[in-house]
Amino acid sequence: MDTSQYLDIFLDESKEHLQNLSDQIMDLEQNPENMDTINEIFRAAHSLKGMAGTMGYKRMQTLTHDMENVFSEVRNGTFKVQPGMIDILFKSLDALEEYVNNIQQTTEEGANDNQDLIDALNSILKNNGEVILGDSAQPADTAAAAAAPAEEQPADAGNGRKERWQEIKITDTEKMLVEKANSEGLKVYGVTVYVEEACVLKAARAFLVFKALEKLGEIIVSSPTAQDIEDEKFELTFSLIFISGSTTEEIKEAVKSVSEIEEAYCSEYVTAAPAQPAEPEKPAESKPAEEAVKAAPETKAAPVPAAAPAPKPAPAAPASSQSSSKPAAKPVVNRTVRVDIEKLDNLMNLVSELIIAKNSLISATAADDGKGDTGSVNEQIEYLESVTTNLHESVMKVRMVPIESVVAKFPRMIRDLSKKLNKKMELYMTGEDTELDRTVVDEIGDPLMHMLRNSADHGLEPNDVRVANGKPEVGSIFLDAYQDGNNVVIEVRDDGGGINVEAVRNKAIERGTVTPEQAETMTEKEIIDLLFLPSFSTAKKVSDVSGRGVGLDVVKSKIESLSGEVEVKNRYGEGSSWIIRLPLTLAIIQALMVVIGDEKYAIALGSIQTIEDVLPEDIKLVQAKEVIHIRGTVIPIIRMDKVLDMPPKEGDEDKNKNLTVIIVKKGEKQAGLVVDELIGQQEVVIKSMGKYIKVPKMISGATILGNGEVALILDTNALI
Repeated sequence: MDTSQYLDIFLDESKEHLQNLSDQIMDLEQNPENMDTINEIFRAAHSLKGMAGTMGYKRMQTLTHDMENVFSEVRNGTFKVQPGMIDILFKSLDALEEYVNNIQQTTEEGANDNQDLIDALNSILKNNGEVILGDSAQPADTAAAAAAPAEEQPADAGNGRKERWQEIKITDTEKMLVEKANSEGLKVYGVTVYVEEACVLKAARAFLVFKALEKLGEIIVSSPTAQDIEDEKFELTFSLIFISGSTTEEIKEAVKSVSEIEEAYCSEYVTAAPAQPAEPEKPAESKPAEEAVKAAPETKAAPVPAAAPAPKPAPAAPASSQSSSKPAAKPVVNRTVRVDIEKLDNLMNLVSELIIAKNSLISATAADDGKGDTGSVNEQIEYLESVTTNLHESVMKVRMVPIESVVAKFPRMIRDLSKKLNKKMELYMTGEDTELDRTVVDEIGDPLMHMLRNSADHGLEPNDVRVANGKPEVGSIFLDAYQDGNNVVIEVRDDGGGINVEAVRNKAIERGTVTPEQAETMTEKEIIDLLFLPSFSTAKKVSDVSGRGVGLDVVKSKIESLSGEVEVKNRYGEGSSWIIRLPLTLAIIQALMVVIGDEKYAIALGSIQTIEDVLPEDIKLVQAKEVIHIRGTVIPIIRMDKVLDMPPKEGDEDKNKNLTVIIVKKGEKQAGLVVDELIGQQEVVIKSMGKYIKVPKMISGATILGNGEVALILDTNALI
């Protein structure tokens, strides 16, 4: 079966299940007795195991299967959740995530079988939930016998693959049927059927088995029930009691004629002592049992070749040999957006309205027929404009996804950092449902991760220092997201010690970044901004968490590439706040169209504060730089014709002419952009400039105007 067509869905679903498992295990650590959480973990692990098996990823399937076994025992009350168990489960999740990443990159899961984790999980089963160091390396056979996974059972032949039909308890009514069959000379058999691990449709295979057996006799009872089997509420095995005049070999042959059936066991059923009549049948079954025993060591000794015959690796082999091209699995997630059906219905309605508007416009144009009556045409154009505006808004909503998909992984990260740094800390998140353009959401994961790690390592003080300072022993980190106009604001703050401005100043002088004289004249904000310089760090010791001066550099460059900005608010001794402002979308923006020289440019409305008409005599010089004084604020001005190296517009030689100045902002910074002419507000579609054109930083893209002209979009963040 070719499963490559389902790879995209598999990757999306796997990541969702892994995130769900991570969230639920985090909850389980806090509430080990919560059965709802335990059941949810079991269901997620079961689903993930089934998906991996269907796709042919055996290593991923095996590891998930062992996790499922652990939670099966927890769910059954065999043992309780222990702290050490949580750590092993998280390590297992990391291993599963590595498998998924490998599949995304190469379509193969990789060669790491994570045997140490499998041994650790089996040790938990063996020791009734206790995590005993050094005991995890016990043979997997022992744990497999306890967990009874279907694929391991052939190694135990007679006992491991026991005929589970013997566990069926029959009612008085069913006993009467058995006695009646015996009196009529018919035989009663117990049948246990094992389905292949990689079976895609277990219920369908079970149905075919039932149909095959009904041709030979009558089924009086099954375990699980027929309804549960139909609903696929069973693992890889089911059993039944069966009345027939056929032999055991005929019955087994009928069962095994169904594809994807691994093995079938059949013995004569006797109410009083089921084991005795089953004895004569055992010699007949010993042969396959012995073969199973022989086959088992081959599978154990060479797990990698064992997986080779599976249908999946064969087509994947050429893909791995061409690893330089890395198949197009990486963009899979980036190209996929799950959309609410109501949004699609609305989109469809608007498209139909667009078609109606087009037809109406054609009709109005034909009716005019050169008569000069443009009233109806203008009316239809207005209607068309309304429809296209609504269509744009609807498409925008389709592209918007909640940032939850990014921030959901951070509680686990903070938990791990707490253990690694030996600091008690908690992460509080709000606004996970805040929506951003998909292209933005995909890019903000790394900046947010660096900021949270920075807060955990540098922001929060050690536990004893916090207590000495009169603070709670447990530090708090907050991640808040909310919409502010056409922007989304993400704020990371903590109640730690804040930024030591003097330490940053001294470090900058020590590194030669600034001179002592320059440092003396720098404001607190300017000094804090030095933290965003490449390789700048105040950490005295480099660790695997931070200290290399890379994190904040990544934050600044990535956020600015998304047309966003970063702002820092510091309260020394109380904590700090790191504020990211991002545009809602990078596809379509509201812009102010201006003329500079003979060219048209667009400036995003979100960055514009006011537009001023400035007299030439109001421009002053401060340190050889032109500034204007507006409402108590001194604002530097930037003559865009000089920045863009544009010749002055014809007729603008008059030096006494009033200047049109657009006041733009970047955080707390402001600047005035001098332009030649204002055209007006317009909705523009941002187009990439492509890889082959060297674009200055001040240009963020281009747009195509209604008359076919191309206008460049100015990035005000780069200008200020």
